[in-house]
Amino acid sequence: MYLKSLTIKGFKSFAQPTTFAFEPGVTCIVGPNGSGKSNVVDALAWVMGEQGAKTLRGGKMEDVIFAGTSTRGPLGRAQVLLTIDNTDGLLPIDYSEVTISRTLFRNGGSEYAINGENCRLLDVQELLSDTGLGREMHVIVGQGQLDKVLHATPEDRRGFIEEAAGILKHRRRKEKTLRKLDAMQTNLTRLSDLAGEIRRQLKPLGRQAEVARRAQSVAAVARDAKARILADDVVRLRRELHDHQEVEAGRKSERIVLQERLEQTRARQQQVEQSMVGDDVDRARTVVHRLESVQERLRGLSSLANQRLMFLAQQADAPQQGPTITPERVQGVRDEAARLEARAAAMTAGTADTARAVAEARARLDALDEQIAAQAALVAQHDLEA
Repeated sequence: MYLKSLTIKGFKSFAQPTTFAFEPGVTCIVGPNGSGKSNVVDALAWVMGEQGAKTLRGGKMEDVIFAGTSTRGPLGRAQVLLTIDNTDGLLPIDYSEVTISRTLFRNGGSEYAINGENCRLLDVQELLSDTGLGREMHVIVGQGQLDKVLHATPEDRRGFIEEAAGILKHRRRKEKTLRKLDAMQTNLTRLSDLAGEIRRQLKPLGRQAEVARRAQSVAAVARDAKARILADDVVRLRRELHDHQEVEAGRKSERIVLQERLEQTRARQQQVEQSMVGDDVDRARTVVHRLESVQERLRGLSSLANQRLMFLAQQADAPQQGPTITPERVQGVRDEAARLEARAAAMTAGTADTARAVAEARARLDALDEQIAAQAALVAQHDLEA
């Protein structure tokens, strides 16, 4: 396994994308002071997960992004891609070539990727931990760090050796597991306390559960009883509905019969009115004509009788100059006047008979009207009840 290439974009002094190709063996990068040699080593440490800004010779992590010059503006992100040849399979991944990338945005966002797939920083650290390229990275000695390595304490040297041997990863996992075990033990203690408290609450809860079961049983019985009552009510209401429908059908038939009878009665009334009115009109006209004729004759006879009486009276008072008017003639005139009066009385009696006939006809019409009104009221009452 060896470093195959390193691509730097916007990292520190590398504004333009720059790629370094490495071959197996020793690679040396030379250049004057300030040309960026140390920035290459910083980029290598940064892409493998370095989190200390001071280690990268900066005040804060955003300082690794190209800040710009008098002729070029600042960039918005820094990106470094490290390609490792894994032909020997030293890295625990099924690829012969592994590319690790890290991107930092000026707003503080950060991304890691392995072969183009986004991942966590922990994934990158675990991938490199068995190769001696872990978080401590003793294989990278920066400026001023040589003295730190030479004057390291035995514990620090032990850490360097353990990381180089791949033991440090397991030690850290052990420490992490022990911390988890301590947390689990604390949780178990809390669970034990909770279990004891729950056991103390079980008895009253058991009684409450029994009461709840009884309540459910009573509620079920009540529901069944209510359902039976509702079923009985439904049957009763359906029976009543059927009875009402039958009564309504009977009333409807009765109403139809009454309506037919009413129509028949009205037809009879019209016939009777037409026949009676026609006969009465003819009879009334005849009577009126006869009365008018009799009245004219009576007026003429009365006038003639008066004239004769006046004449006879004058003859009786005057001297006898002409034919003698005898008492017999006077009596004859009086008899004739009496006969005329009798005829007038007879005509008057006939007029009274006619008036009585008209009154009887009107009474019959009134009776028919009352009968029709009664039948109409019966039909209306039947409609209201329906």
